[in-house]
Amino acid sequence: MKEWITGRNPVYECLRAGRRHFFRLQLARGVEQKGRIPEILALAKQQHLNAEWVERDVLEEYSDNPQGVALQSSEYPYADLQGIFDLAKLRNEPLFMLILDQIQDPQNMGTLIRSAEVFGVHGMVIPAHHSASVTPAVVNASSGASEHLLIAPGNLAQAIDTIKEQDAWVIGLDMDTSATPLAQTNLKGALAFVVGSEGEGLRRLVREKCDLITYIPMRGKVASLNAATAGSIVLQAAAAAR
Repeated sequence: MKEWITGRNPVYECLRAGRRHFFRLQLARGVEQKGRIPEILALAKQQHLNAEWVERDVLEEYSDNPQGVALQSSEYPYADLQGIFDLAKLRNEPLFMLILDQIQDPQNMGTLIRSAEVFGVHGMVIPAHHSASVTPAVVNASSGASEHLLIAPGNLAQAIDTIKEQDAWVIGLDMDTSATPLAQTNLKGALAFVVGSEGEGLRRLVREKCDLITYIPMRGKVASLNAATAGSIVLQAAAAAR
């Protein structure tokens, strides 16, 4: 299957990461040759990919805001758990992972991917079904960070068991105030955080598989944070502790 990636940063990161096969590069006629555009053209040349200059309405068929550029590529190249474990060992770092339990919204998933990549997460696990996948919309929402992060689909309960075999501590994130506050949670060593879905939170079996449940205390008038914001906060806290 082929798909169109749009947006300057997503297209640039796709080409820079080089994890996909590339078929066509289209740019809007008259687009200014500045910012990412010259870098995209240089990377395309390295990939032996010729630029096609088209009318803007052609690009707008692929997305609402293509920013004057679209890249036709193969589908997202998913990883597996062993590849994530191997990356942590290659970097000589304690395992650092993020597990998403049925996140549905592409924007939330893209934000979590971007945060995970920025804060040095080795890889992410998502359910094989009933979850957002790494679509062009998610690539765009992550600003192309998806191209640099290893993401493995699979059964979450089984994945958690396998992660625990790597001597990692699996920590679920929930709004249950009977859980351990984030500030009192040990965030050093090998860790995997589990973020639940936007509406339901953690599923029962996934929650039971966690070694610990933590929550983010809040002092404002708003009742809760969305999944992407909460997940980003715990990743930053863990990155600081590491």
